Amino acid sequence: MTFGRALLPLWPLDPHATYLNHGTVGVTPRRVLDAQQRLRDHIEQHPARFLLRELWTFAGEAPSEPILMRRAAADVAAFVGANADDLVFIDNTTAGVNAVMQSLRLSAGDDVVVSDQAYGGIVAPVRHWAARAGASVRVAELPYPKFDPAAAVARIGDAITPRTRLVIAEHIAAETALIQPIEAIVRACHDRGVPVLVDGAHVPGHLELNVAAIGADVYVANLHKWAMAPRSSAFMVASPAFQQDLHPPVVSWGYGTGYTSEFDWVGTRDVTPWLTAPDGIRFVEALNPTAWRRYTHDLAWTGARMLTEQWGTTADMPESSVGSMVAVVTAERCGTTKADALRLRDHLLFEHNIEVQVHARVNRVWIRFCAQAYTDITDIEKLGAAVMGYGR
Repeated sequence: MTFGRALLPLWPLDPHATYLNHGTVGVTPRRVLDAQQRLRDHIEQHPARFLLRELWTFAGEAPSEPILMRRAAADVAAFVGANADDLVFIDNTTAGVNAVMQSLRLSAGDDVVVSDQAYGGIVAPVRHWAARAGASVRVAELPYPKFDPAAAVARIGDAITPRTRLVIAEHIAAETALIQPIEAIVRACHDRGVPVLVDGAHVPGHLELNVAAIGADVYVANLHKWAMAPRSSAFMVASPAFQQDLHPPVVSWGYGTGYTSEFDWVGTRDVTPWLTAPDGIRFVEALNPTAWRRYTHDLAWTGARMLTEQWGTTADMPESSVGSMVAVVTAERCGTTKADALRLRDHLLFEHNIEVQVHARVNRVWIRFCAQAYTDITDIEKLGAAVMGYGR
């Protein structure tokens, strides 16, 4: 398959835009959107029968064959290397973290460890639920911008105390886009007797994934980013021991009926993003995942080196820590603050029709761009030229 802008019609994106932000909220392929609409049309033919008999049952006994939610879960579990009985659907990774934090038995004086590269939408509920219990949040400062995977593992380990009840670690950090040494992080925490929740928001589809091999107590990840599912669609895999006290953020009729049943029914809602997640997976598989990942990684890595040379900056991360998206520091004239980052982001969108993630970190403004099957080097060249002209 030939990747690049020739594939753009497979997605409903504006062909006149330069879209370098696939990782933020994802872009759903036309084929998957069509499957979702067919399912919605089917549901509306007989909504109660579908929702209360085919999707889930109030009967209190096992159905004669797996309900639709469990069939979809089995397909996703096979794709991410997990046991289907340990996998449930959630709206997004933030919902999964909320579920864990609400269910975690914290006491005054306990603590939860996060890294300074954790996604803000996850840190907020961690702080909220910890504060309600009188617990604290400890922040492990990872090496950045010069990234050292071994040092990252050591710093997370050093942040653990005798009162640490949970460590939350990123598989791919949202802003820095760095692939973390997640297996080593999990081992280091388990060696200290502390459970680990892994935020894999950007991983399914982006990287080849084997959740079971990682060995985390809980793994949460989005399917509506790189796995091409409709928004919002995500999953949580919890170890059998962790499932016992784990409940969804919205407790409904499934309460007390078991982990999968409780998460499968959280009230009346649009379930089509979950049920068509297997359609997204089939789309990924049709791309030839190995070739797709190689193309997008090479484009991201080549683009990062091209931009840093053009902007007079440096890229200090090892290539092994880069997947299909990468964060690059801009020139000093682009600013140092969050407000500066937002101004540059909006300038790129409204003046150049370039959609890309921009943020401030370590007193500089950074741009995180995503390489995708529908992008090529000309998209990154447009970004480079637009930033070069900014503020001049």
